[in-house]
Amino acid sequence: MALPTRDDPVAAASSEWLGGPAGVRVATSGSWWTPVRVALAVACVVLALGVLADAPCRATGWADRSDPTLWTAQCYSDVPLLYRERGLAGSDLVYRDTALEYPVLTGAVVQVSAWVARAAQWVVDPDPGGGDAQTLAIAESVRFYEVSALLMGVAALVMVVATARTVRRRPWDGLLVAAAPVLLLTSTINWDLLPAALTAVAVLAWTRERAAVVGVLLGLGAAAKLYPALLLLPLLLVCLRARPRGPALTRWTVTTATTAATWAAVNLPVALLAPDGWGLFWTFNADRDAEFGSPWFALDLVGGGVPADRLDLVAASAVVAGLLLVAGLALLAPHPPRLAQLAFLTVAVFVLANKVWSPQYALWLLPLAVLARPRWRDLLIWQAAEAAHFVVVWLFIAGRVGATERLVTDAGYATVVALRAAGLVWLVAVVVRDVLRPEHDPVRPYQDIVAAPHRVREGVGEPATVGGAGARA
Repeated sequence: MALPTRDDPVAAASSEWLGGPAGVRVATSGSWWTPVRVALAVACVVLALGVLADAPCRATGWADRSDPTLWTAQCYSDVPLLYRERGLAGSDLVYRDTALEYPVLTGAVVQVSAWVARAAQWVVDPDPGGGDAQTLAIAESVRFYEVSALLMGVAALVMVVATARTVRRRPWDGLLVAAAPVLLLTSTINWDLLPAALTAVAVLAWTRERAAVVGVLLGLGAAAKLYPALLLLPLLLVCLRARPRGPALTRWTVTTATTAATWAAVNLPVALLAPDGWGLFWTFNADRDAEFGSPWFALDLVGGGVPADRLDLVAASAVVAGLLLVAGLALLAPHPPRLAQLAFLTVAVFVLANKVWSPQYALWLLPLAVLARPRWRDLLIWQAAEAAHFVVVWLFIAGRVGATERLVTDAGYATVVALRAAGLVWLVAVVVRDVLRPEHDPVRPYQDIVAAPHRVREGVGEPATVGGAGARA
């Protein structure tokens, strides 16, 4: 079993104040505090700190977007504001009666959370403010935030467990997710932990040869946030490098068909009953301009932006070009790359080229980044850049919504966006290096190899018949 203080140079150096790296006689079993339980405990602390960090905004109920203190307090969340702005405080149903620009599964979570929040508010204080409707709506929106934070916390714990169990001999990798700065900073901004958890469990299911289960999970993930469907590409690339290839492609076909069927089963009822509401997600994203966090927005700020009528084409072309590079890397690499490496690169390309790059999108990458490159140094470089952007973007927005002076200049914010992109590009470059030079891959020495009459299982639990990592070092 991999031990971080032996396996990771930064972890080893950081362990000196706790007595140094684990010795050769260290006990690796028998304790109640297993790596997964330690990671779950750390995740609970991190998530609680994230909620506590939102206390300044919670005290005012996120009452007004135009209040600069909402942004300067570094505690912005879409959740309570959307509760009031999308008509969730009433008896309307999302998609049918009120607009919601999110995919259907996220909409279902939003709707159920709204019902629970109203019931919880009635129990706590059914008449805050002496019957004032606005005061009641703000109070309910705070309950809505609390319910959503609890649900996203559960999703985060699922993500931690899935990451810890994907590589059988590296259970401590779950701690890299649990203790991640981006988890503390962004877990309560939106509902992005839901698709991130589904994606992490899908990767785990693939390593356990559960093709149909992978399809269900990716279909649900795509119904919550479209990006999990992108994993069908790295799955295909893994299968194309498999020997024999036929059974691998059969497995991929099962996964793809199940993904499509699951996504359709979730979406079709809403599309048929409320076609306009269902279609808002697609039209809303098609009509969006470059927004905060994206390189396209940074280019606009410094006068080198892409014209709005060409942005969709340019951004889509950038995504396609990036995915072709990932495919070329996968097919030409000296050894078959691991699924986690290709999945991380695929989602990173999409994030870098997207018109919007919200702070919480780091959660999409988190479990994939940990599985692709479980090294403290590289993960901290990437997350330090994310944290810098997290701080600066709210100050930049505050200067636009009503602060007496601009707190961050356009050039200053564009610089931070470039720094953020550079942090992710660094991690991408290191993963690419690991693919091209497998001896640098920290996961390969810990691959399970289990001989059986009909197959050999390799890599992060991936069978050789479906494109396992193929390390022979």
